[in-house]
Amino acid sequence: MQEVLSVARPPLERSAVSSADVDLVRRAVSKDQAAIRSIIQANNRRLYRVARSIVRDDGEAEDVLQEAYLHAFSALANFRGDSSLATWLTRIVLNEALQRRRRRVELPVPEIDFSRHPTAEIIRFPLSGHESTDPERAMAQREICQLLERAIDDLPEEFRTVLVARVIEDMSIEETANLLGLLPETVKTRLHRARRLLRAAFADHIGPLFSDVFPFEGKRCERMTNAVLLRLYPSL
Repeated sequence: MQEVLSVARPPLERSAVSSADVDLVRRAVSKDQAAIRSIIQANNRRLYRVARSIVRDDGEAEDVLQEAYLHAFSALANFRGDSSLATWLTRIVLNEALQRRRRRVELPVPEIDFSRHPTAEIIRFPLSGHESTDPERAMAQREICQLLERAIDDLPEEFRTVLVARVIEDMSIEETANLLGLLPETVKTRLHRARRLLRAAFADHIGPLFSDVFPFEGKRCERMTNAVLLRLYPSL
């Protein structure tokens, strides 16, 4: 994948910056902690996922995010509004992730202490908009999420990053192209190939999961058994 920001491209229209962004930036530059917190919380999920699509590690993606935020807030006074605040932050995260990956490749044995994140909260790729209250269904969803995460991790980087931007973060073709320094046609081609590779990966690995589809075990099985016995033998 070509290095992000290495390709010249026209800036977005200044109207891409909302009045809310302008106000948040102004307050954050003035060290308003509530504004800084609001910016971080509004962008955390997207930036984490983008970082992880490059470094492919949960803990390292969090490190990238922290460093990128420090760089961003140190330079926030220089934010010109040529793109949205979210896009500006995403470019900083991409550059930080690429630099981190480059350093990792240059060092044969990287010294990364993952024990610093023993209780880190990992943002997963959800299958639905809410957490299931059914333990069996929740476990099945987690297994599918883990399978999907592994399949995405195995994609070549140029496809993986486009997939994360377009499908997981629902960015438009134009936003993705502008962010990654690509032509819109290239974004479409890479997304198509990414989806095709994911379908192939699932065809190879999802077969064993069919035995766990529509689980009817544990409390559900016990409840049904008790209900049948009660109807067969109401006097018991």
